[in-house]
Amino acid sequence: MPQLPAPDYPADVRARLEADAKEVIARYPGARSALLPLLHLVQSEEGHVTRTGMTFCAEMLGLTTAEVTAVATFYTMYRRKPSGDYQVGVCTNTLCAVMGGDAIFDELKQHLGVGNDETTEDGKVTLEHIECNAACDFAPVVMVNWEFFDNQTPESAKRLVDDLRAGRTVEPTRGAPLCTYKDTARILAGFPDQRPGAVEASGGAGPASLVGLRLAKGESTPPRVVHPRGEGGNEHPESGGPTPQDGPPQSPADQAPTGHPSSHDAPQETSASDPANPAGPAAEEGE
Repeated sequence: MPQLPAPDYPADVRARLEADAKEVIARYPGARSALLPLLHLVQSEEGHVTRTGMTFCAEMLGLTTAEVTAVATFYTMYRRKPSGDYQVGVCTNTLCAVMGGDAIFDELKQHLGVGNDETTEDGKVTLEHIECNAACDFAPVVMVNWEFFDNQTPESAKRLVDDLRAGRTVEPTRGAPLCTYKDTARILAGFPDQRPGAVEASGGAGPASLVGLRLAKGESTPPRVVHPRGEGGNEHPESGGPTPQDGPPQSPADQAPTGHPSSHDAPQETSASDPANPAGPAAEEGE
């Protein structure tokens, strides 16, 4: 059966949202460019983007509800069903996964008694896995309402969600103090963050993330040569020299050129360039 039209907001709520929406729309030369912040605005009202919220956005911007729905369902930061006060996202992308992200996610599912994209019975925590939190040098990373909690373990992550559910103060590893998901949504809509010290709070990138910046500034970094598989040994990442198990030092002819960060950056012989080792289907065992 077709859905009935979405109910409107109560008069006082709609009046308040309209005033906020007009402030947001005025920032853009074209009204429809304000759709993303307006979706955050209606999400800050109910904790997720409802049919009522999407209808409101469509009316304010002169769009169809289909156009608004297409955007709201594309971006994962817009919740489509009721969620908790704290959105706990565990990175399960490659690096975080191998560093323990998968174990953290599995432990939290059992500890909280919820699955992916589900909310605890008390309405405090919604758990989900995140493809990447863009903080690989702090892996494994957990985010709560988009604030970083770095270098987590299953034990520290369980303490974290327990503190959130108990109402205890939780401090992110870096960045602004923690606030509720609704408050976060309003900030993302572009309204001032009223929390004391939040604007001044900051967090820096880790050493691995800053290597490129140092190179761009012309600062020298210790050379690090990565040998092709099966050739040579491992070099110490700090000194650039061989580790004890590598045997005698390589001759200058065998070493990478000065300033060459990786021997893999140089052309390597492959089946396409080496006629003696053409590519072909793998032979069956015994053939």
